Amino acid sequence: MNDKDSRTTAERTSDREFVVTRTVNGPAHLVFKAWSDPELFKRWWTPKSFGMTILSCEMDVRTGGGYRLVISHPAMGEPMAFFGKYLDVVPNARIVWTNEEGDDEGAVTTVTFESIGDMTLVTWHDLYPSKEALDEALVSGATSGFDEQFTQLEEVLGAQDTLG
Repeated sequence: MNDKDSRTTAERTSDREFVVTRTVNGPAHLVFKAWSDPELFKRWWTPKSFGMTILSCEMDVRTGGGYRLVISHPAMGEPMAFFGKYLDVVPNARIVWTNEEGDDEGAVTTVTFESIGDMTLVTWHDLYPSKEALDEALVSGATSGFDEQFTQLEEVLGAQDTLG
């Protein structure tokens, strides 16, 4: 699942697990900020080539907090809401959240941020409730676009004036 020039790896690691890694240009505290500040998050979260627009983004990034994203796409009749709870948040190190928008139990996502000098190794780990749920996510395209998404994240990180 990797482009030959890509720095992003994305692979199924078990029946229920999907893992993405990328070393991004930027220190962990800024990478974490881009994942936890709604205004920054909206600028990079959806791959531009997918044609989606984030209409609203509410995030209370703390253990016990929650999030709600409303996303539209020209092919969808109505915008779609994505929401869940933050199970564990360690600033500049880890964010764990639920994905509750489906009819069934959704995946639990853990993202870690590991400092490597001025760079950060980001590891995104999705644990799906069943093999069938991950199979469906792979077929639907829900597990694609990470390389573009991380490139957009790096563009936001490169705009240091917007990060404060």
